Amino acid sequence: MNVPRQHQEQVPLKGARARTRKLMLATARQMMQEGLSPSVSEVAEVAEVSRSTAYRYFPTKEAMVRAVVGEALGPILEWSSGAQDPEVRVGDLIRFSFPRIVRNEATFKAALRTELEAQASAQPKIDGEPLRGHRMDLIDRALEGVAPSEEKDRLKFALATLFGVEALTVLRDICGLDGAESQEVVAWAAEALTRAALSRN
Repeated sequence: MNVPRQHQEQVPLKGARARTRKLMLATARQMMQEGLSPSVSEVAEVAEVSRSTAYRYFPTKEAMVRAVVGEALGPILEWSSGAQDPEVRVGDLIRFSFPRIVRNEATFKAALRTELEAQASAQPKIDGEPLRGHRMDLIDRALEGVAPSEEKDRLKFALATLFGVEALTVLRDICGLDGAESQEVVAWAAEALTRAALSRN
């Protein structure tokens, strides 16, 4: 989900408006953690907020889900590493972000479901952007300094398949691993891919 960094792009709400928005987000997140994919009006009903008020904060379901995911991602969006070796940075990124992905697994699955539903119904994306996305920006940060090449591009695309709830779903639901085991498999695979790609770059 292409999540805006709220402190950079939005003026923070205050008072009752901030509390109402926080209540809406907390309610939506709880419903998503329960495996639901709620609409704005459904969240408003559970939160006991009027629908007209709710839609002033979140004009679409996608806008609401985008905000929920932004909060769930939290510090992941601000990740950086002082390591000089790209392989080490890639491993750092996985180990920094994966525990939060595990804790918010149901939320991210609900966000994925929302995007798939939007694609199936040909709904326009907010600002013309896909609903999910900051992973490529994070991968670019991890690979900073690596010279552009086709090999680097392939590596970025390969790492994108490992970074996110999709890989966690396979490892937990199909392979039967727990969160910590899944993290180490993903980190191992990401580091091995990076090492192999950079040795050929």
